[in-house]
Amino acid sequence: MQPGKLFIIAAPSGTGKSTIVNYLMKQGLNMHFSISLTTRKPRGEEKNGVEYFFTSVEDFSTHIANNDLIEYEEVYAGCFYGTLKSQVEKQIAQGQNIIFDVDVNGGINIKKHFGEEALSIFIMPPSIEELRKRLEKRGTDSPEVIDQRIARAEYEISQAPHFDKIVVNDDLATAQSEVLMLVKDFLNQ
Repeated sequence: MQPGKLFIIAAPSGTGKSTIVNYLMKQGLNMHFSISLTTRKPRGEEKNGVEYFFTSVEDFSTHIANNDLIEYEEVYAGCFYGTLKSQVEKQIAQGQNIIFDVDVNGGINIKKHFGEEALSIFIMPPSIEELRKRLEKRGTDSPEVIDQRIARAEYEISQAPHFDKIVVNDDLATAQSEVLMLVKDFLNQ
C-alpha cells in the first residue's frame, strides 16, 4: 500500500477554507481529515473524534510536555489547537491522503515538519473588508470576536509567502477548482 500524501490548507477565519476543504473531501481522492486536538468547545453539530478531538487545557498541556504534537498554538487566550503525531502517522500508514485544515501558523509548522512530503495551500480573502462582511454574515461571533479575527487575519495574510501555493477565494467555484487542480497535480507526482 502506498503511504498517503499530505495537504495543508490554511486561511484566515471566514475565508471559505472549510467550504473548500469539504468540497475536496467529496472528490473521490481518498481524502481524510487530520483531526486536530483543541481546547475550544464544540460548535453546532461537531462531534469529538470527527471534526476535532476536544480536550481540556490540562490534557493539552500534558501532550505538549510529552512532545506528542507536530505543532500546536494558542490561537486565542486559553484556546489551543494542535496536531497529534500518532494520529497522522496512523493515517499515512493506512494510505490515507490527509488534509490539515489548520490555522496559518499551524500550517507553516506542519510544512516545516514534513517539507516536500506535504503541499501547503493558503486561501486568501479578496480583501479585509470582504472578510469582515463574511464574518458578520456568518452570525456566529460577537463584534469583539470579529475585530479579533480581523486583526489576526491581517497578520496571517502577511504569512502567505510561507505556503507553496496561494489561491484567492473571490469566487468560490473558481477557488475550489484551483485547489482541486493543485491537489491532483501533487497526487500525480
